Amino acid sequence: MKKTIVVGASPKPERYSYKAVVRLKQYGHPVYAFGLREADIEGIPIYTDWPKDEEFDTVTLYLNPTRQEEYYQRIIDLKPKRVIFNPGTENPHFMEMLKDKGAEVEAACTLVMLSVGNY
Repeated sequence: MKKTIVVGASPKPERYSYKAVVRLKQYGHPVYAFGLREADIEGIPIYTDWPKDEEFDTVTLYLNPTRQEEYYQRIIDLKPKRVIFNPGTENPHFMEMLKDKGAEVEAACTLVMLSVGNY
């Protein structure tokens, strides 16, 4: 199982980040939901504090490119194996930064990846 941090998690059920947290849990992946407001997604807390001393296999982004800027270094410091840029989050500059640090970068949809079995 791939421990995943969802950056931009929302407590609104209609949001894709919400659906991704639920689906990751259903597929058995440990998930850390990071968002702007403390809340809960079907029993999983949304944290407003950046994780410390935790390792993540995957970062999945639900922030537009402008909002990503303040998280560049934090995400790089996590040393993830992979970063998924969900639709609308594609950011060529940040994608290159991550590749230069050795991370696998994918412009893909986390929900689709899970549903077709290539997460």
